[in-house]
Amino acid sequence: QLQLVESGGGLVQPGESLRLSCAAPGFTLGLYAIGWFRQAPGKEREGVSCIRDSGHSTNYLDSVKDRFTISRNNANGTVHLQMNNLKPEDTTIYYCAARSSYFCPSTLSLDRFGYWGQGTQVNVSS
Repeated sequence: QLQLVESGGGLVQPGESLRLSCAAPGFTLGLYAIGWFRQAPGKEREGVSCIRDSGHSTNYLDSVKDRFTISRNNANGTVHLQMNNLKPEDTTIYYCAARSSYFCPSTLSLDRFGYWGQGTQVNVSS
């Protein structure tokens, strides 16, 4: 069973940056499309970004596309989400998820991803 581990969350001030990482120790992460999701208390989990197996195709939630960048290093089995110019509304738990397909779905819906990490908390506050 594929197990995903997120890291890199923390507390930053508005305008600062964080880099989240997702890894799957013991598994070849390069066989999966990987997505990042987030879920604030009392809200539904929403798709933030996705990257296909090769890294040559990505997509983003409109509210983050000019600030966040997803990337992957299949040699060391990691996927990153670089988050710049963070805003208080970005405060929430971020999850990485894997899909048993090389491709990202046209819609970042939860049911398209079968494997999930435990999440990492991001807090943006002055």
